[in-house]
Parts: sequence; C-alpha cells; structure tokens
Amino acid sequence: MPTLLLVRHGRSTANTAAVLAGWTPGVHLDDTGRAQAEALARRLAPVPVADVVVSPLERCQETAEALRAVDGPTGARPPVRTEDRLGECKYGDWTGKALKDLAKEPLWRTVQSHPSAAVFPGEGGEGLATMQHRALEAVREHDARVAAEHGDDAVWVAVSHGDVIKAVLADALGMHLDLFQRLSVDPCSVSVVRYAPLRPFVLRMNDSGGDLAGFAPAKKKRRSTRRPASSDAVVGGSTGAA
Repeated sequence: MPTLLLVRHGRSTANTAAVLAGWTPGVHLDDTGRAQAEALARRLAPVPVADVVVSPLERCQETAEALRAVDGPTGARPPVRTEDRLGECKYGDWTGKALKDLAKEPLWRTVQSHPSAAVFPGEGGEGLATMQHRALEAVREHDARVAAEHGDDAVWVAVSHGDVIKAVLADALGMHLDLFQRLSVDPCSVSVVRYAPLRPFVLRMNDSGGDLAGFAPAKKKRRSTRRPASSDAVVGGSTGAA
C-alpha cells in the first residue's frame, strides 16, 4: 500500500483577499505561499517521491513546481501529472465573491451544517458530494497505478485544495461528508493516508512543520515494523507512524 501525501497549495492571493477563488484563472501563490512551498520542499528532501499528481489550477501547479525544485534522495523529482478531478470545487455563481458576503447567503448554513446537500448555484455549480466522489475516484485510481508501477512501498504526492483534501480525509476517517467541516487543512499542510484492502490508515493530518523523513520507505535489508503489512491495525497501538 503506497503512502499518499496530500498537500494543500500554499497561501494564494485569493486567500489573503478573502474571496472564494474556485476555478478563477490567474490566482497565484503570494509571497508567503511561495515561502511555504519552498519550506515544504526542504522538509520532503529525505523522502523519495514516485509520482506528483496535481490540480490544474495555478496555485497548485506553482506549489508542485516548488516541491520539484528540491531533489529527493535519489535525484530529480518526477514530472507533474495534472489531474482535473483534484481541482477545486466548482462554486458556480459564488466564484470570486467575498466570503463575508457569502456568509449572508442561505446556502452558507447548508454548507456548514449539511454539506452533502449543498449544490452551488449557477452554470457549472457543483455539489460538495459530487466533488468528493470525483476526488476519491482520482485518488484511488492513482494510488493503484502507483502501486502497480512502483510497488507498495512507494510514496506519492497529490497537490490539491482545502475542501478537496478535507473530503478525502473525511472518507478515509469513516466520517460522513456532513462532518467534514470539523477538519482543518491549512495552506501547504501535509496529510498522510495509506489505502489498504480492508481500510485506509490516516497517519497524519494538517501537518505544517513536522519531520517527514520517517515516511521514506524502509531499506529492504532491515524490514521496518513501522506499519502493518496488511489491512490489519496493530493491536495495542503501532510503534509510530515512521
């Protein structure tokens, strides 16, 4: 079972302007976001990365390129794969509007308390449940491909958006989508999931500064006990994520 590092893009110009960017073109990382991505690249330096799958939106592409700018332990990072299904939720008529104004809309309360029922208005507006479905479909497909191409010890990165990552984590945690607003995913944070045949294992969430070196695969000659070899959880608790 490969290790998936879910990375949210660094802080963007829309984040600082407090507007809902959605799929608006031309939304880039700001100075802080670029610094966050560069810092994450250094944290990832000890970890071999087999694949990098990225939302098509500029803020995610820029984050991914910053991560690729720092070589891993075996050399240059793999090229980016763009995956539309990891793109931001399509917010329809809400796109580009100030969050303070959207908070006055009746739909805002649905988004907060019953997000599985929320469908954003206007042409192209998407439901949060639809967004979760296509993101999970993409993550599962790429995870299976990485396992087939690189083996079960492979580590891969998916760079996406806050609501998308929260929806993926909610599923991995066995939470209904209606509870996903309880989760926080900060800019350039890392969340770590492994998909086993029986259940996913959530190893880390919303990490903005921890050591990531422990997610490098164990050397073959001394097999690590850091994770179960099957879908079974470790009775009594594991010896640590790394």
